[in-house]
Amino acid sequence: MRVPDQTQPTTMHECLPSDAVGKRVACDGERGTVRFVGTVPPTAGLWLGVEWDNPDRGKHDGSHEGVHYFTCRHPKGGSFVRPKKASFGVDYLTAIRRRYEMEVQQVLGEEIQISTRTLLECAPMWPLLEELYASENDITELQKPNDVLQSLTVLDLSTNPLVDGAVLSIGELPRLENLNMSKTGLSTLRFDDAMPGCKTAMFPALKSLAVNSNNISEWSVINELEKLQSLVRLSCRQNPLLSQERNPGTAMQLLIARVGRLEALNRWTVLPEDRRGAELDYCKMFGLEWLASGGHRDPQQNRPSAEFTTQHPRYQSLIQSESRVIHSSQGFPGNTLFQTEKWYSPPYIYSTIDSMIVQKVKGLLYRLLKIPGAELKLSYTSSKMEGKEIEIDNDLKPLQFYSIEDGDKVLVRWL
Repeated sequence: MRVPDQTQPTTMHECLPSDAVGKRVACDGERGTVRFVGTVPPTAGLWLGVEWDNPDRGKHDGSHEGVHYFTCRHPKGGSFVRPKKASFGVDYLTAIRRRYEMEVQQVLGEEIQISTRTLLECAPMWPLLEELYASENDITELQKPNDVLQSLTVLDLSTNPLVDGAVLSIGELPRLENLNMSKTGLSTLRFDDAMPGCKTAMFPALKSLAVNSNNISEWSVINELEKLQSLVRLSCRQNPLLSQERNPGTAMQLLIARVGRLEALNRWTVLPEDRRGAELDYCKMFGLEWLASGGHRDPQQNRPSAEFTTQHPRYQSLIQSESRVIHSSQGFPGNTLFQTEKWYSPPYIYSTIDSMIVQKVKGLLYRLLKIPGAELKLSYTSSKMEGKEIEIDNDLKPLQFYSIEDGDKVLVRWL
């Protein structure tokens, strides 16, 4: 078998790099490596001999009419293509039939970094791209992908030092379902198009989000995640926010309660009973704060402060859905009837007040009744001792010390 001269022609085609042999190339959605550049008699003009990544794309082993032009690992892994049909400079593109995947770091190497500008410049070549992996590339900012990447369902941006707010640039991707933002330095997040308790128009299809190993230290970030209309899976491990809670179980419950549609959290399945318990505990934990902010069982009197609503955007809906609220009714001037009840089993707010010392109960009443300069006197009447009023006279005892039961009435008087 005759072997041609492997010296490249002195005059290269204008669309070819001078060192084309060994370069990566794409043609008609397939990717390969240039093994030969030259003429292939009896045809005229320049040809590229390409060894394809997908051997099914090839036609031969680099031979043509008895002449061996280049070598392929597969007996039918190569073919000749015209330079004008080949695209150079796509070392990080892997095209497989109608689905494309890209692993930037593996192909480019640690010494080469890619920018979002480069990604967007190449994106028109990937009209059917579904999964894009661009981790560990020193990306700091993201640009809005106008008219490209519209088929993207999976995006991995992990281990890139993104500036806060950068992720909002890709919030309009219509089909993005899985987003990995772990190890990106994320500390804040805001969807300003939606008020607390409402849903954002951004990331309409996002179902799964990973924000592990970031700098999230405020519950406000989790409240913003509640605005995502399709989010059902969240991974939020190794963030300062969770280490602030002494009990890891409490942190998990707060996450579940604050994001209403989660089906999986940190790889754990969220069962209906898990959600039920988490939301009950959440209501109990912040019940007194809700009351002190202006919350009330009567919808006409229920006016929690904007500060409380911002900090707890789901709280009001949880209270309304279960009708588990504490209520008070005004009596004669200088005398307010404060009636405790058990509205649910296990007990809801009653159990919280019941365990509080009398001094703290008075503090709550001062805020509720807006009488900071008055002296409060507490007593209660029991349904089992009709006509008898018992004084609550020790501020350092818990309320349960006085054996107050369901249906008893606590009387509050002030001077």
